[in-house]
Amino acid sequence: MRSITIIKAALLFTFVCVSTINFAQKKDKEMEKLIEENFLLAAEQYKLLGKNTPSNVMPRNYIGIEKKLVTSNTSWWTSGFFPGSLWYIYEQTKDTAIKAEAERRLGILEKEKYHTKDHDLGFMIYCSFGNAYRITGNKAYKEVAFTAAETLIKRYRPSINAIQSWDSNAKFKCPVIIDNMMNLELLCWASDQQREPKYKVIAIDHANTTLKNHYRPDFSSYHVVDFNLETGEVAAKKTAQGFSDESVWSRGQSWGLYGFLIMYRFTKEPTYLQQAKNIAGFILDHPSLPKDNVPYWDFNSTDIPNTYRDVSAAAILASALLELGQYTDGKEKEVNVKTAKKILKSLSTAKYRNKPGQNGGFILKHSVGSVPHQSEVDVPLTYADYYFLEALIRYKNWYLQAAQN
Repeated sequence: MRSITIIKAALLFTFVCVSTINFAQKKDKEMEKLIEENFLLAAEQYKLLGKNTPSNVMPRNYIGIEKKLVTSNTSWWTSGFFPGSLWYIYEQTKDTAIKAEAERRLGILEKEKYHTKDHDLGFMIYCSFGNAYRITGNKAYKEVAFTAAETLIKRYRPSINAIQSWDSNAKFKCPVIIDNMMNLELLCWASDQQREPKYKVIAIDHANTTLKNHYRPDFSSYHVVDFNLETGEVAAKKTAQGFSDESVWSRGQSWGLYGFLIMYRFTKEPTYLQQAKNIAGFILDHPSLPKDNVPYWDFNSTDIPNTYRDVSAAAILASALLELGQYTDGKEKEVNVKTAKKILKSLSTAKYRNKPGQNGGFILKHSVGSVPHQSEVDVPLTYADYYFLEALIRYKNWYLQAAQN
């Protein structure tokens, strides 16, 4: 009798395991189809976007009511995202028309390797030329990125141990914004590629200064920390794009999470990983985070739920959580990856994703630039598309393919 019981238990266990594997494979097939679908749409949309954008500028956003494409010159901080997205699309589709468009856009962007007006060279050059070099191996692209890294460190201020974000103005003396964490990837990469430590040393200084000054005890971040350059002391903690100085601007939280993961990736310093875990915990446990995990533009906006979602914050968050999943285990890893997967599925619905031919050729809609300035509110944005595509690739490479092997 006991032998029969053991056999039944073994059969039941086998059935459960096989069912679980089949269910997981089915889910993987769903994501495989979703990723392929998104890149086919992206290729179609970005061909349209390229056609609609004059050859000497970059797309910036699209005003649906007016059916108007808004463009920028190459010195605008988002100028690298369009060519960066083109390289992501080419990588997945091998569409030579997409590659040709990416190469044309790099041609007008290259001069920004000498851009010293602000801190955004990582966004502008690493997302574009960095991806171009990674995908093609063309050393000319690598040299552009090296030059950009050298240009970026000119904004390093030894008295505050950080890179100044914007030039001083009537409002700020020496502002350092949380977004600046993203540009450290260019510096760390350049150090590793050239075996030249100075870029990474500056990146580490900046990260440590941000860790010390930008974060509250609950691991939410201020947007802007203003410094006194003479004394090195903090002059003020403010916001430029959030609801208020003490509120939690959603895209800033995503920037910070992603930024500390960059620093952990390049240094393996446990403090950076722990900070990323703490930031992720704050975001995912926040009572204002909607069920579909697409954040409101500010977690403390007083008109929640009747206010704007920020798809760009969600796309950056998804990509960051997938990287965090690479550095975590067990339940923690499961939560990070499942949340990112849920965001990708949410953004792939008609609520957030454009139909073919819609919104001038952008992939996603309902992003927010700056509500306080009434700038780029509830529009498609190039960086939302970029990090959405990046997150899809990360899921495919790190989780989908791993599950199939």
